[in-house]
Amino acid sequence: MSKQRISFIDLAKVNDPDILPELELCAKQGTPRPESQAVRAHRPPIMKAFATAWRESFLDGVVTHEIKELCRIYVSRSVKCEYCGNQRSEKSRNAGLVEADLLELLEFEKSDRYDAREKAALAYTEAITWDLTTTDELWDRLHKNFSEPELVELGFFIALTMGQQRWLRTLNIQHHQVLAGTEVSMAPGFESKQSAQDSSKAKDYWAK
Repeated sequence: MSKQRISFIDLAKVNDPDILPELELCAKQGTPRPESQAVRAHRPPIMKAFATAWRESFLDGVVTHEIKELCRIYVSRSVKCEYCGNQRSEKSRNAGLVEADLLELLEFEKSDRYDAREKAALAYTEAITWDLTTTDELWDRLHKNFSEPELVELGFFIALTMGQQRWLRTLNIQHHQVLAGTEVSMAPGFESKQSAQDSSKAKDYWAK
């Protein structure tokens, strides 16, 4: 296991009254789970700013949450952020998104699993993630499927999760390290520390 590069805050030494409730909310609801916020909490204003931006652009907002979850996991699969890619949004699960919906994300244009709106959002995600040249055709497609407020929210969210995932993958943080004991928002096979270790050794593990 690679060495963790930035520590988690010491929960016993927390003085800011907003930090522990935020971490407990992460442990209860997931995505984000508490480990990433326990790193950001070294700078409480940054942790709080992230929590607000994440809530407004991902958990709430004007774009269908399941679409944003597809985009989030597309980023995970692209940049190979294992910490983020082994999480699942409980809100999207409750809305009916299943593991099979994630299998063809990197080949979304060829797949018949996604509708026109989902494919447009994933094309937007692809362009931002891979720094592709955007064309009039792409923007016509986006404006056909989304309003401008939706495009702002979706673009901001994609950029936010892409930047955070690229950062988090450098930290080598693992799940089940902070406020451990819950499997909320974990992908199948990653519900516990031991099962996560076993699953990551599988021959078909997505991050290999």
